Amino acid sequence: MRGFAEEFGDSTNSVRIELGKFQEAGLIESCAEGQKVIYRPNSKNPFYLELTKLVSKYLGFDQLVERVLSQLGDLQAAYVIGDYANGLDTGVIELALVGDVDRVYAVSLAERGEKELKRKVRLAFLEDELSLENVPKLKLL
Repeated sequence: MRGFAEEFGDSTNSVRIELGKFQEAGLIESCAEGQKVIYRPNSKNPFYLELTKLVSKYLGFDQLVERVLSQLGDLQAAYVIGDYANGLDTGVIELALVGDVDRVYAVSLAERGEKELKRKVRLAFLEDELSLENVPKLKLL
């Protein structure tokens, strides 16, 4: 809450009230971890995917993904993993690319994307999707 309060220039109490409203609406869920309350997007909410798309479009992420995916070679699937897949914008976007991908070109595109998005882009190259079984992810392709 402190981070949100600082980012929005508001009090932690105001942030807590707004988070409560989001939770009441079913948009987020919370759990206690020690003395902290952790808030996460509710991926079971029927609007979750639409809200994720809206945020992605706002950040320009969807355009980057389309450009990258169309030029990478024999790409079988692409996933957003990590914090961004959980709806958290921590400044790092992690992508898992599955298939026979031109890695050098992918890295160069990711570096260009970092400048456009003002976020770090991390790539994972996978032969198959088995290693993603228990990873929170959003499928792109």
